[in-house]
Amino acid sequence: MTTRILWFRNDLRLADNPALLDAIEGSERLLPVYIDDEPAEQPWREGGASRWWRHHSLAALDRSLRDLGSRLLILQGDAEGELKQLIAVTGAQRVCWNRRYEPALIERDRALKVELKGQGIDCASHNGQLLREPWQLLNKSGQPYRVFTPFWRAAGSEVGAQAPRPAPGALPPLPPDAPDGLALERLELLPRIPWDPGLAETWTPGEAGAQARLRGFLDDYPDYPEQRDLPATPGTSMLSPHLHFGELSPRQVAFAILGAASAAPETEGGAQSYLRQLGWREFAHHLLYHYPHTSDRPLDRRFEGFPWREDEPALAAWQRGETGIPMVDAGQRQLWRTGWMHNRVRMLVASLLTKNLGLHWLDGARWFWDTLVDADLANNSLGWQWTAGCGADAAPYFRIFNPATQGQRFDPQGEYVRRWVPELAQMPSKWIHQPWQAPADQLRAAGVRLGENYPEPLVDLQATRRRALAAWDRIKRQK
Repeated sequence: MTTRILWFRNDLRLADNPALLDAIEGSERLLPVYIDDEPAEQPWREGGASRWWRHHSLAALDRSLRDLGSRLLILQGDAEGELKQLIAVTGAQRVCWNRRYEPALIERDRALKVELKGQGIDCASHNGQLLREPWQLLNKSGQPYRVFTPFWRAAGSEVGAQAPRPAPGALPPLPPDAPDGLALERLELLPRIPWDPGLAETWTPGEAGAQARLRGFLDDYPDYPEQRDLPATPGTSMLSPHLHFGELSPRQVAFAILGAASAAPETEGGAQSYLRQLGWREFAHHLLYHYPHTSDRPLDRRFEGFPWREDEPALAAWQRGETGIPMVDAGQRQLWRTGWMHNRVRMLVASLLTKNLGLHWLDGARWFWDTLVDADLANNSLGWQWTAGCGADAAPYFRIFNPATQGQRFDPQGEYVRRWVPELAQMPSKWIHQPWQAPADQLRAAGVRLGENYPEPLVDLQATRRRALAAWDRIKRQK
């Protein structure tokens, strides 16, 4: 009988899953498998928040498969060896998977495909993660894009044009000799110390949770251009972790947004504004594919020798949300509690670390990697290098965000800060983003004692801005 293996990775869904559709076409037996194959020494080994998400997403996928009369086989070990063993046991003739785009996995998957085909096993990889493959978009000189706007101009014409495929209504049965596999708990993805209640309160991992989040955003996207920068309001989609783990495809999101906009043409501006952010996700994967070193080294080679500072106490204060800069502290505390941080605040947090504290962008990238539920190597690398000024960006290092003035602009009543930094809850809005400037009587009335129940500012924003600009002046003279 025709038996095929469906290898799940970061595509933990049934709808619009090209590898799944390939695997069931003409198949009489189907073995869905997930292999935990991250080596302990891998430099970007999945962080704690992401592992929490993966556990619950795998559990949701298994439930969905069981509803269709199948189940998810969970294994642990070297992917090549585990797949070869499954092929030997079940007699499978074809292995299907959706591609991943991290540099190490690209090379591993290429070698695996060659090895399997050399043994007479048919195998096929598909695009289940992106709107366009990274190698499909090159500029007129045949080179990768390094600036977002022309990249998105080249990509945008096909966004949302292709309708996503629905989930199958039935699946072929398992091979009769399919092994039992491991219990999900054996992967030890959940934290041993229960620091995760805030994640469970905030998120519903899995395909159903992703679809519910998308449906909710379809009611809100018309206001996206006005609301997306306001951290105190639910103005963003919060679809990023669902997209990272493949519980939704970007094609599903784009098609749904454009479909809603076509039914209400007055909302087209909101749809295009959001799709542009989806385009940044595409651009991040484009860059990492063409410049794989950028997960660890700057795209702008002038920054290879940049004199980043080392200051462990400052880094720890930044991580804990104890910098004395309210917007930064609010963002870090939101991150620790929920595994997510508002995008505008991510830029402020990153700017303070790299420009004002002068610490290496990799210090921040590694912290985000461990604490974000949407930690994605491409997005994380692009975001940190963009803010640090050493990545793909038309505007260079001298972009320095002032978190106090940004707070006054985007959180004018201090609602975001009051929620996440309760020590400042009674501060007047005029002073809540820079309490160090408040008159003594205002601090007393609010119950704020700087240096006691809320920190003094870790740095002088203006003085460290000048230091950063001086460092940039030295860098820009290099060829």
